[in-house]
Amino acid sequence: QVQLVESGGGLVQAGGSLRLSCAASGRTFGAYAMGWFRQVPGKERQFVARISQSGSITYYADSVKGRFTISRDNAKNTVYLQMNSLKSEDTAVYYCAADRSFRVGSGVNEYEIWGQGTQVTVSS
Repeated sequence: QVQLVESGGGLVQAGGSLRLSCAASGRTFGAYAMGWFRQVPGKERQFVARISQSGSITYYADSVKGRFTISRDNAKNTVYLQMNSLKSEDTAVYYCAADRSFRVGSGVNEYEIWGQGTQVTVSS
């Protein structure tokens, strides 16, 4: 089973960019579909993007489509979230998640493994 560690969060001005990384331990990273979620205090965790085991299939929440890009490098056991044109409403703790299913979707409960999260703050 893999363990996940996110990095790359920080403070950025509106309109700016950040790239989040999620490094996975273990030898079976390529067997996991990966997702990014985000959460603000007092609200439910929300789906942001997901990518299939091979990286050939990606899916995005409407709120980030065209601004965020999810990608993965299975040789480096890492999944990325490139975030461009950031808005104040993108401020949240961002989590990466993993699941071995080939049919995993966008639900929080569908993912078996989670990282600890990284804070992204967008100032307006």
